[in-house]
Amino acid sequence: MSNHGFSSVPQEEPCCNLSTKAKICLGIVCVLVVGAIIGVVVGVLKGRQAPKHKEWEGSGTTRHFPEIVLGRCYTYTQVLRPEMSKRDCQEIAKAFMNAFRSKDPCSIIEQDYQLLMKLTNQTIPCDKTLFWSKSKELAHQYTNVHREMFTLEDTLLGYIADDLQWCGDAASSELNYDSCPSWRKDCANNTISIFWDTVSKRFAENACGAVQVVLNGSISDTFNKNSTFGRVEIYNLNPEKVSSMQAWVMHNIEDHSNSCSSSSIKDLELILSERHITFTCRDNYRPIRFLQCVKNTEHSSCPSAI
Repeated sequence: MSNHGFSSVPQEEPCCNLSTKAKICLGIVCVLVVGAIIGVVVGVLKGRQAPKHKEWEGSGTTRHFPEIVLGRCYTYTQVLRPEMSKRDCQEIAKAFMNAFRSKDPCSIIEQDYQLLMKLTNQTIPCDKTLFWSKSKELAHQYTNVHREMFTLEDTLLGYIADDLQWCGDAASSELNYDSCPSWRKDCANNTISIFWDTVSKRFAENACGAVQVVLNGSISDTFNKNSTFGRVEIYNLNPEKVSSMQAWVMHNIEDHSNSCSSSSIKDLELILSERHITFTCRDNYRPIRFLQCVKNTEHSSCPSAI
């Protein structure tokens, strides 16, 4: 019987028989290639990053600023003042952003806000305009009760911007959330100061009939010539439309002083007299005093006020 046994097959040799030195060299080459690729990717990403914003002394743009602007516009036009429901809040928010985005915040001018002003124009009924100076909280408490009265912050644009911060940067299309110019330390004419001067000017120009102002009688300068009211608003009242102004000088609940006879109030009266606007003054206007007493019901002066 013939022998049909299988002969052994020699073990297959590896296709690449590299020496240890060659393997080490190949590994180094691979590491270098991977490192070079990573370096290129990082470089590209860095090149795409927005340039660093200029640093200012003031606080930065309010977080979620675009969303807040749009949301406040809808709240005002659809809930608070539905008679303005036809306003285009998308266009208003866009105009607000374009007024200052990609611009030097210390070089903003009144014209930058003109489209925004046009889109938010609003007629305030005669005899219903209420100015304030160093008395914002009290003035707003009053208009919250007397909804027919309007402070600037009770208008559409004032409501949208109230207590917000914003600025852009000439070198970027992004908002600067890190810092914005300080009025005292960087530049007096900045994104926000120009805005409030512009809207305050229009608010005063549109006033008609008898107007009121709430002033703080518990500070030394009850009427401050350098305030927005003293610099902008009283000089933009139209004497052909505004017949009179009454000042309601309010004091802290424990303060019983009489400020209507103070020198600063006399300065205000003189300015209005020269502009042919009748002026009267009342200390601790009773309806607003009631509001102060709501928060201080146990104070000794409140029973007599009520």
